[in-house]
Amino acid sequence: MAFVVALLFCSAIFFSSFSQGNALSLNYYTKTCPDVEYVIAQVVREATMKDKTVPAALLRMHFHDCFIRGCDGSVLLNSKGGNKAEKDGPPNVSLHAFYVIDSAKKAVEAKCPGIVSCADILALAARDAVVLAGGPTWDVPKGRKDGRISKASETVQLPAPTFNISQLQQSFSQRGLSMEDLVALSGGHTLGFSHCSSFQNRLHNFNSTHDIDPTLHPSIAASLRSICPIKNKAKNAGTNMDPSSATFDNNYYKLTLQKKSLFSSDQALLTIPKTKDLVSKYASSKEAFNTAFVNSMIKMSSITGGQEVRKDCRVVN
Repeated sequence: MAFVVALLFCSAIFFSSFSQGNALSLNYYTKTCPDVEYVIAQVVREATMKDKTVPAALLRMHFHDCFIRGCDGSVLLNSKGGNKAEKDGPPNVSLHAFYVIDSAKKAVEAKCPGIVSCADILALAARDAVVLAGGPTWDVPKGRKDGRISKASETVQLPAPTFNISQLQQSFSQRGLSMEDLVALSGGHTLGFSHCSSFQNRLHNFNSTHDIDPTLHPSIAASLRSICPIKNKAKNAGTNMDPSSATFDNNYYKLTLQKKSLFSSDQALLTIPKTKDLVSKYASSKEAFNTAFVNSMIKMSSITGGQEVRKDCRVVN
């Protein structure tokens, strides 16, 4: 997401298979792998120096991991045989920078083999990504385990960029996340790039009365229609999430209030007073946004679900 927060619905039975705050702790590796955070941060920093899109990619990857089976590293697994893994599901085909997690895992394994899960490495790398992009830092609770199941078919459970506010609320509440979390985590859209397919619905044949979404600012609509024509053939056509797309800031909220955000799901935050008030609050205070984002990231990244510590992040043990 960029981190496209993108979600569909799941049964309550499915979600009973993981919980929030399952045995995570801030000092989980203090004795077994004390340098783990420094080692991962170095890898993420080096990768970001070579490619400024890495932070957005890692943050989005972490979101997309947590929203399926909890933060269990299932998004990192490769497809095998007849099983198509999450990373090959439609919302995830544009995920990238998996090599950064591989590099971090290799560096961590060299120091403390068999100790640190891929799920923890991704959670720590996502935090480092935010910091490197100019955002806040926080202490990441650790002790996640890696999952053994990854199915492309389950990626329909990700919140879609076309969602309205009730669909977003349902998606987040199923994962124990509140409307406050929804608005704060949507701020991750301050980073990265989006392909036309994620916002094309607002530009052409919007509904029976409007060709273009009337809640989209006319100048932005005209610009986006030139980038994404109705019969767009350019595979990588799209645009930056906001003008400062490599910088973690509160511009996303300012743009949303100006009707200049990309997704229907962004604009949806203005459709009820509770979420609209929060958008206004974060637009006027970067500090308020940073505080809320950190709290919601800790909450989301504490949804657990795995069973093992993988040796290779791309394959189960």
